[in-house]
Amino acid sequence: MSAPPGAGPTVLVTGGSSGLGAAVVTAVARSGGRPLVLDRRPPGDGVPWVECDLADTRAAEEGTRRLAERSGGLDAVVTAAGTDVPGKLADLPRETWERIVAVDLLATAAVIRAALPFLEHARGSIVTVASTLGVKAVADATAYCAAKFGVVGFTRALAAELAGSVGVTLLIPGGMRTAFFDDRDAQYRPGPDAALNEPADVAAAVLFALSQPPGCAVREMVVCAEQESSYP
Repeated sequence: MSAPPGAGPTVLVTGGSSGLGAAVVTAVARSGGRPLVLDRRPPGDGVPWVECDLADTRAAEEGTRRLAERSGGLDAVVTAAGTDVPGKLADLPRETWERIVAVDLLATAAVIRAALPFLEHARGSIVTVASTLGVKAVADATAYCAAKFGVVGFTRALAAELAGSVGVTLLIPGGMRTAFFDDRDAQYRPGPDAALNEPADVAAAVLFALSQPPGCAVREMVVCAEQESSYP
């Protein structure tokens, strides 16, 4: 990643106020970079951010441009924002189903679309965050699987499209020890003995992908607990 003299890379992280996104923000800052955040809630103290409901893709694009312009450009984007409400298709309200797809898939494309001029100028990098449920389908997850399978296809096509100008990495994480599962019905929460990964370990993999020199591409990474049940 390129960066102004004396400064680390500027990295926009969606969903950077919690979960994997917050772990990526911490890792970027500790490595000398400058994290920026798009989220509905404020990130850690001192991290520049724009309040944004990522289900609103127009707001996601505008927020991306605002952060990039304020910071003098972007070196990387990590699309860590994600949401899910498990349930049978017939039982999920239409608004809930469509919001999952909007946040997890459509906002991924919207943010990257807005960031591309800055990333192309910097010859920067993109890491999209899919899921093991983007390569393996399960019941009661039609919206989440649709969105995350979409992220997989979108990222693979984007990597082909941007080859030689912007680095593109697809991250496929397994379950992590975050608040992602907290609001679920009990039947959809991991049990006390569930194999979950630490978000800091996944964030370290993100930084590894972002640290590759121009011309070297880490195309895809599966990062999960050794006993992850949803992969392979």
